[in-house]
This record gives sequence, structure tokens and C-alpha cells, in this order.
Amino acid sequence: MSTVGRLALALLLDLLLVAALIIVGIMAHSLSVLAAGVDYLADGAAIALSLFAIRLARRADREGQNRYPSPTHLAALVNAGWLLILNVGIVVAAAQRLASGAVGVRGAPVLIVGAVAAVVMLIATVIVGVDVDDGNGREDLNVKAVRLDIAADAAAAAGVAVSGAVILFTGGWDWLDPAVALTIAAVVGYHAVNLIARVLIALRTPSLSEEAAGS
Repeated sequence: MSTVGRLALALLLDLLLVAALIIVGIMAHSLSVLAAGVDYLADGAAIALSLFAIRLARRADREGQNRYPSPTHLAALVNAGWLLILNVGIVVAAAQRLASGAVGVRGAPVLIVGAVAAVVMLIATVIVGVDVDDGNGREDLNVKAVRLDIAADAAAAAGVAVSGAVILFTGGWDWLDPAVALTIAAVVGYHAVNLIARVLIALRTPSLSEEAAGS
């Protein structure tokens, strides 16, 4: 299957999970599930943007327009920036819930949807694959960004499932839900900052090479 085909299939799985997570998050009063749903929604938009960027990059290759910045690099940068913005909202909501006291979180649906989401995202990670070459012998940061996002989503969903199990069996640890939401935000934020740094380096490197060639 081509890179575009793998990304399209991952996008379909992602959008199905978004609907499930938002519905269950509202019904279960779970901020961690809603946070995962918003994160997955951002990833879905990022995958769609990645598909568009790949199309632009291929058109540029056909027309001989290989000047930087590459559309795929810019897509990765937008992806990471969007994740950071969404993380701010997650952190604020989780902090408010911790301060006021999270009550009424239903552990069973949180456990079930978290476990299902983790399995689906692991499958999506395999679908996208480990081949992140852009076809010119260079690392495609755009596709790698998508793969890292999906893998992080799988880990986050597993954390949500664990918190749901703990809340279900203890019956009084509702504070764990916003705490897991904060953990998800921290992990995703770290990957987003790291990705931004890598993209900026990649965008800067060609200009340095051009300066060296012209000197």
C-alpha cells in the first residue's frame, strides 16, 4: 500500500475514534477521554493536511520546483503547533477540575473506550509503517510526525484505560481522570516541541547549504 493509502486508512480509523471518544467522554463525564478525543481530532486534521502536503510536494517534484520550504515540512510544523495550542486548553481544563474536584466520572465506559482506542491506534501505527523516506533519500518529517502522533495517541489511550479501571474498582479516585489528562498533555507537548525543533533545523539546513555553495 502506498504512503497516501496508508495515511488515508489511518485517517478513517482516527475519525471513527474521534466520534466515539467525544460521545463516551460526555456520557462518562471524563475529561481524559474528551482530551483524547480532541487530540485525535487534531491528528485527523494533521493527517488530512499531510495528505495535501504530499500532493503538493509531488507536484513540485514533477515541475522541478524543489526549493525550500517543503510543503511536507510546513505541514509538520502546523501539526506540532496545533497540538501545542490544544494542549493549553487541556491543561487549563484539567487544572480547574483538579482544583474544584472531579466528581461523577464513570470508570467502566472510560476503561472500555480507552482500551479500544489503544488497540485501534496501535493498528494505525502499523498501517502507517516505519518507512518515512520522502522518495529522495531524505527523512520525511511530515509522515514521521503523523506516525509519532498516532503512537503517542495509543499510549495516551492506554493511560485513559488504566485510569478508567482504577476509578471503576476504587469508586472514589475521580481526581485521576484530570491527572491523566495532564499527563497526556505533557507527553504530547514534549513530542510537539521536539518536532518543531527538528522541522526548524530541516528548514534551515538547505539555506546553509546554498550559502556554502555560493561562497
